[in-house]
Amino acid sequence: MIRVLIADDSAFMRKVLSDVFNKEPDFEVVGTAADGKETVERVKLLKPDLLTLDVNMPVMDGINALAIIMREQPTPTVMISSLTQKGTDATVKALGLGAVDFISKKGGSISRVDDIEDEILAKCRAAAKANVRNIGTRPKSPVMRRVELPIKSGLQTERDAKPQEPTPGVFAKRQNPLLQRKEKAAAAKPAAVTFNSAGKKKLVAIGTSTGGPQALQKVITRLPANLPCGVVVVQHMPAGFTKSLADRLNQISAIAVKEAENDEVIEPGHVYIAPGNYHMRISLTGAERKIILGQDPPVGNHRPAVNVMYDSVAPIGRDLVAVIMTGMGCDGCEGMKKIKAGGGYSIAQNEDTSVVYGMPKAVVDAGLADEIRPLEDIAKAIVEAVNK
Repeated sequence: MIRVLIADDSAFMRKVLSDVFNKEPDFEVVGTAADGKETVERVKLLKPDLLTLDVNMPVMDGINALAIIMREQPTPTVMISSLTQKGTDATVKALGLGAVDFISKKGGSISRVDDIEDEILAKCRAAAKANVRNIGTRPKSPVMRRVELPIKSGLQTERDAKPQEPTPGVFAKRQNPLLQRKEKAAAAKPAAVTFNSAGKKKLVAIGTSTGGPQALQKVITRLPANLPCGVVVVQHMPAGFTKSLADRLNQISAIAVKEAENDEVIEPGHVYIAPGNYHMRISLTGAERKIILGQDPPVGNHRPAVNVMYDSVAPIGRDLVAVIMTGMGCDGCEGMKKIKAGGGYSIAQNEDTSVVYGMPKAVVDAGLADEIRPLEDIAKAIVEAVNK
């Protein structure tokens, strides 16, 4: 039995989602919450197997509530989001914080769920099995911390009394605390690594799905800006969300990250994420490697599909580093067989750090992994493989 807590500021939506789950013999709605603060309290009290969490809620929004939950009571969470740009960005941020999956409010509302009821149930069943126990040990996301702003009054706090150069007046423009933290994060970015000349010939190809946004955040932010080759990524995600993911990763990484464009030449020190609803292949013309996007039929119900990308890069042979990370199913396994047959090098995420140990498991069980690494070591493994 999957014990689910529904968090949404709309009483109507709480009723709609409750009806969806209550019709199923394997779900039990153990409670509801109308705002973020109440959600945090009820998660701690009820300890549900699954949380559905609306992004936009009063008192405390879904993003801040999720950050607290993942730190204090890690719980498999499916976000309920709108397809607006703001909703898309918030959803990507939530996935980076540890949400397992998301359901889009088509047309701004999912008050009618007839056409997505199966999707809701499938995603929630899968999310309930996700491994989120290790999320609570990770550092707090800097963008989620509460900011203590100085009091604008004649009284001085102990902090205000500290000498400053120069001392700002009452109406002086103060340094934005968020920008200060960004500068600290930038200072902590990975240092340049000395690479040999062979690294320029390499290409890194990463495939991932459920749990992937958080995994990519932990890997890509640890890659050095001077990586001598390009990185291509397939993350199972709908159209619209991959650009938000790429933009967010670009803001917090030393290496450049962008959503891939058709006919784009792959440059060293750049990460290219396949856009949602497009397969991504790599065209190999002499020394030049170019991205080719297409909307031919889904492969294994996926577009983009990891297997499609892997198939296209397998001819690179010994100069290819293929990485398979957390995700449901086995997308990437067939392509990895071709990569290994061509002499490519493969790295698989281990079970303990995978949110869903499906895609890496398929590769490991088939004997196709040269290395099996925990998530926090994958960037290091990529750098080492590029330098071989």
